[in-house]
Amino acid sequence: MRVVQLIPGTGGTFYCQNCMRDSALVRGLRRHGVDVMLVPLYLPLKVDAEGIEDDLPVFFGGINAYLQQQFKLFRKTPRWLDRFFDARWMLDRAAAREGSMSASALGPMTLSMLQGRDGNQRKEVDRLVEWLGEHDTPDVIHASDSLLLGVATELKKALHAPLVCSLQDEHTWLDAIPAPYGPRCWEAMSEQARQVDAFIAVSEWYAGEMGRRMGIPPDKMNVVPVGIELDGIEPATAPPDPPVIGYLSRMSESMGLGLLVDAFIQLKQEPRLQDVRLRVTGGRTAEDVPFLERVQARIRERGFEGDVEFDAGFDKAGRHAFLRGLSVLSVPAPEGEAFGTFIIEALAFGVPVVQPAAGAFPEILEATGGGLLYDPGEVDGLAAALDALLSDPARAQELGRRGREAVAREYGVDKASERVWAVYKAVAGHDT
Repeated sequence: MRVVQLIPGTGGTFYCQNCMRDSALVRGLRRHGVDVMLVPLYLPLKVDAEGIEDDLPVFFGGINAYLQQQFKLFRKTPRWLDRFFDARWMLDRAAAREGSMSASALGPMTLSMLQGRDGNQRKEVDRLVEWLGEHDTPDVIHASDSLLLGVATELKKALHAPLVCSLQDEHTWLDAIPAPYGPRCWEAMSEQARQVDAFIAVSEWYAGEMGRRMGIPPDKMNVVPVGIELDGIEPATAPPDPPVIGYLSRMSESMGLGLLVDAFIQLKQEPRLQDVRLRVTGGRTAEDVPFLERVQARIRERGFEGDVEFDAGFDKAGRHAFLRGLSVLSVPAPEGEAFGTFIIEALAFGVPVVQPAAGAFPEILEATGGGLLYDPGEVDGLAAALDALLSDPARAQELGRRGREAVAREYGVDKASERVWAVYKAVAGHDT
């Protein structure tokens, strides 16, 4: 089976769960014998891209797509000029500024991308169709998220192949776009969804959320939980002493890092927890810098700077070393997430988690038995749940053990790729 998969690239400035999931899934599908042709969009693939071709052409290069949105001139420029802006060194420079523009500023461009050939990036659509036309016709086209449906539906028309679309946290981007563009983006995406043959949501909660928002019929919806690569993952032989709270996600206000710092400061007031430490990793963007400066100032004011560490290395090796050194992990995103890959990464190392009862977090913790929930946005509740595990190492160890067993049983990438492959075969009418 031949699959064309559209994947948004990332500059690697922060821990990108979707990029990790997509890269791991591609490797898993290839192990099953699926011929996956990757098509990176916007930026090169950087995060957890081991075993993925590093010379792939990037389509809808971030610089060209932006210039075509802003200036009519660039919608008609010759290809030789476009190639200059699509050069790897140019895209790497753009990637260094990743996150410097928020969703609220990119509403018009998001809508334009969802409009396909009717949008301002029409020549990029035509270039991709032409390039794919030089290769064998795929059996399936797979869009890694629904924000790519403007492009994906054009490919479906041109290549006459069924279309599969993953659903993974798109709502956070769209909900940050103010009117009139936010509602218009939802309308455009819902319209494009009618041409999709099957959707793959990463959790039951997100399947329901996006099914409601986009009007997706239940018979088109499939749920495939995120799978991670488990080879080489071994938990630490003993818990850290003194205990360590960990945070693994983009270092941003929206992901709850400020709440975790407040809970940490509260825990440090307890004499029995005065030695507890906090380690933070996951990267940042330019947009996050002012927030991080405020957080670090708050830590210094309390005199705890020696007990807090901000780690720069969040590649695969860095994350594994980080997770082995934790007592408990928490990413207290108040609004929840579509899944939360950091949960199963931590549990794979036997590290229990503390999460708000929001989004898919309750679903994942119920399935794994690997942690505690608290009311979203409550610093006292977060501190109490962390205290419960830090003060009872035996309980923490048992939750970590349960979680590790569940991840090994249900959340390996090979299992996820088998489920996705089954969706491919169903839409393509293949028995094998």
